[in-house]
Amino acid sequence: MILLTDTQRDRLLPNGRDRDQDHIPVVKFFNPFGAGVWLATELDEDGDIMFGLADIGYPELGSWSLNELRSIRLPFGMGIEPDLLFTWDLPISVWAEAARDAGSIRDAERLLYRSGRLPGGTRPDAEPRRS
Repeated sequence: MILLTDTQRDRLLPNGRDRDQDHIPVVKFFNPFGAGVWLATELDEDGDIMFGLADIGYPELGSWSLNELRSIRLPFGMGIEPDLLFTWDLPISVWAEAARDAGSIRDAERLLYRSGRLPGGTRPDAEPRRS
């Protein structure tokens, strides 16, 4: 599976050259079998070192190797996957705060969708559904 498209790479590289900004995550990677979620905002010129929010037990901002993510082998011949439905509207600082408060990126994502802060979530002013 391709972890990073050319379009994503083209968005991440300029962010990597402009590190003093609160970038919006471009791509989300996840372990389909357990712990491990990465929200990437930047890519170094070398095309390997990424920066963003990583959660392999506790969410924290930092860097990781794209090549190392590619090399992870999981059961049934699977590996780390890109989240093809991930939408990026909130800066990484909002993600980091929400993930720390919730305890994980996955829990933060659920809370942000429910609060209407992410596309597809219920807007706070929307009428509740009736069954």
